[in-house]
Amino acid sequence: MSLGSAAALESAGARRGNPVLTTLRRILRSTTGRTGLAIVAFVVGASLLAPVLAPYDARVDRDLERARLPPSLEHPFGTDELGRDTFTRVWHGGRVSLSVGLVAVGLAAVVGSLIGLLAGYFGGRLDIAVGWLVDILLAFPGILLAIAIVATLGPNLTNALLAISITQVPIYVRITRSVVLGLREAEYVQAARALGSGTPRVMFGHVLPNSLSPIIVQLTLSVGVAILDVAALGFLGLGAQPPVPEWGLLIREGYRQASRAPWLSVFPGLAIFVSVVGFNLLGDAIRDALDPRLRRA
Repeated sequence: MSLGSAAALESAGARRGNPVLTTLRRILRSTTGRTGLAIVAFVVGASLLAPVLAPYDARVDRDLERARLPPSLEHPFGTDELGRDTFTRVWHGGRVSLSVGLVAVGLAAVVGSLIGLLAGYFGGRLDIAVGWLVDILLAFPGILLAIAIVATLGPNLTNALLAISITQVPIYVRITRSVVLGLREAEYVQAARALGSGTPRVMFGHVLPNSLSPIIVQLTLSVGVAILDVAALGFLGLGAQPPVPEWGLLIREGYRQASRAPWLSVFPGLAIFVSVVGFNLLGDAIRDALDPRLRRA
């Protein structure tokens, strides 16, 4: 997006006082934000358009006479051992990796934020119990905990999504709880109680909305981690199963032929790299835009 567009958004946000436009203007004003937003928009857009622009069925789209062809104009990413076009498989693999990552992070954010809100607002034994549970979960490296969960439930994409969500929940619990602890005694919260607002209204109408900034930042950064976790589980055979074209599974299939057809692993790896960098850059820009200490006049 051009600087002119950013200026237009800034002007509109200033006139309307819209916090969303104001935040978007701050994001577009930074090189990091523009770059991250462009990468994320490209990756998400390409994944959404994949079935329309390049229909694909992994069960029938194969041609053994074209097996292991190197990259060319006809096949930009080469072909695999079954003659399937790697470019098409990587393109469609983005739908799987991104959808699992986004759903897993969204589920973790909702569950973790709700638990953190309850623990931080009510405190007492509930807060102690939640703190112990979070400490136990955080004692395990995230990917190892995900591997243990999938190995117990069975290797498939749904269980991988559930495992990644469980590993992300403690992060949102801690973030939300720490923010709520500082907000529950704020003046506007006490005023709401004095005016007769019930506990649910105070929690979800006053405390939670003012706790969203760090949650949104963490959500954006967590997507990149979730994409890596999905790929790691797929590479280990615990996530997507053949013939699903998932990035981690594509790397696993190409790893066995690395000496003869290195492109089978290189291009899915580049797709993961670009996606994670894009979400991390966007997360950094959102953090800077929402941090009042970093805002420019």
